Amino acid sequence: MIKTVTVEIKNDIALKFLQNLESMHLIKLIEKKPVATKQKLSERFAGCLTKERADELQTELIQMRKEWERNTY
Repeated sequence: MIKTVTVEIKNDIALKFLQNLESMHLIKLIEKKPVATKQKLSERFAGCLTKERADELQTELIQMRKEWERNTY
């Protein structure tokens, strides 16, 4: 019978114990690579723009909104 379980190893003694069980061919250790956490875009791009450029973009955005709201007829 083959069954797969996930075990959280809390210290080196437990790891050594499992490695000993593996050397006796009682279990097989399968190491999983840690899953990378997905990074938020705000964290990824933080600091990419200078303060001056961010202010320029904010001013342009305000101007575009005003143009959008004005009557064109």
